Amino acid sequence: MNRSLAAFLLLCFSSPTFAVEPEKIDLFEAEKGGYAIYRIPGVVVTKSGTVLAYCEARKTARGDWGTIDILLRRSTDGGKTWDEPEKIADVPGPKEKNPVALAQKLANKDEVTYNNPVMIADKSGAVHLLFCLEYMRCFYARSDDDGKTWSKPTEITTSAFDPLKKEYDWKVLATGPGHGIQLKSGRLLVPVWLSTGTGGHAHRPSVVTTIFSDDAGKTWKYGEIAVPNTKELVNPNESCVAELPDGTVMMNTRSESKDNRRLIVTSADGATKWSKPGFDNALPEPICMGSLLAVPGKKPVLLFSNPDNLQKGGKDGVPGIGRDRKNVTVRLSEDNGKTWLAKRSVETGMSAYSDLALAKDGTVLLLYERAGDKVANYGRLTLARFALDWVKEK
Repeated sequence: MNRSLAAFLLLCFSSPTFAVEPEKIDLFEAEKGGYAIYRIPGVVVTKSGTVLAYCEARKTARGDWGTIDILLRRSTDGGKTWDEPEKIADVPGPKEKNPVALAQKLANKDEVTYNNPVMIADKSGAVHLLFCLEYMRCFYARSDDDGKTWSKPTEITTSAFDPLKKEYDWKVLATGPGHGIQLKSGRLLVPVWLSTGTGGHAHRPSVVTTIFSDDAGKTWKYGEIAVPNTKELVNPNESCVAELPDGTVMMNTRSESKDNRRLIVTSADGATKWSKPGFDNALPEPICMGSLLAVPGKKPVLLFSNPDNLQKGGKDGVPGIGRDRKNVTVRLSEDNGKTWLAKRSVETGMSAYSDLALAKDGTVLLLYERAGDKVANYGRLTLARFALDWVKEK
């Protein structure tokens, strides 16, 4: 073998093998299926590998308080093909509109708002669903057939939320959004935010806590306030959680703080003795929901997704004010979020809320909001499928 051929072969076999670009499939599209827009995505993978993608289906595009249903789509091949959407949340009987929404003229009396669906894929094979009604009541349902059918919703507001009024006199509640988690102990854990409803959009001011179940969803309890509303920590709200390899629960929180960085707190059990909140300078906060996912393995990693942008209209934004929601990016950490060694943009254009999951074959799934052909903002909910190694590419 001559030196030139040997050098060529060495180059071929020593060069890194680059992962394939993300495969994208639109699961919900604005102005189709009887709804103006689809928002607030969530995705989980069941024990058997079924992928469940869910969202808010909004009859109008004017806000969070109108007529909204919760829809679900199922995939049994890792997210390649999908069943038709099904409505999964229905509370019988008359429904009272949240007074704070009426006071701010955000909705009409006859509009029914189902909001903030959150699922947990149980290691037993069950799937747990939590959702809210009018941002003031919370319900629980369970599926034992990979999301084909669901139990009758049971209200958990009295046990999981009402006692918190002694600490924070909330008038608005919301689960997640995105997905909850099951700890190694078996505990089911869901981040929630609460508001007095007196501020903007009746969602401010706000604080963050968790609710949890230690009996497979039969009963739900409340945790301690994890992130309060202070001069420095302004209106903490939509949060995501992950359990680290040592059992520590990390919460990653959105806020309107002037630092424009994500807030991080930790707890040994996900409900009590939260650490002092701190800003992660590596994670920009355009004031938008994000997602956290712990990926197990010989070398566990932590993934985080949100819009990686701090500009407004192409210019530097004002501290504590929302920035353009675009450039949804996935970041990867190999040291439990202490540093973030890699990141890749999944959608450079308009893109906002997102949720992460792991398919049974190890493929990363990201369900996220992006622009559509007819609706510039929130025109589609799209599922991106990609290999973990793709995030690490330079």
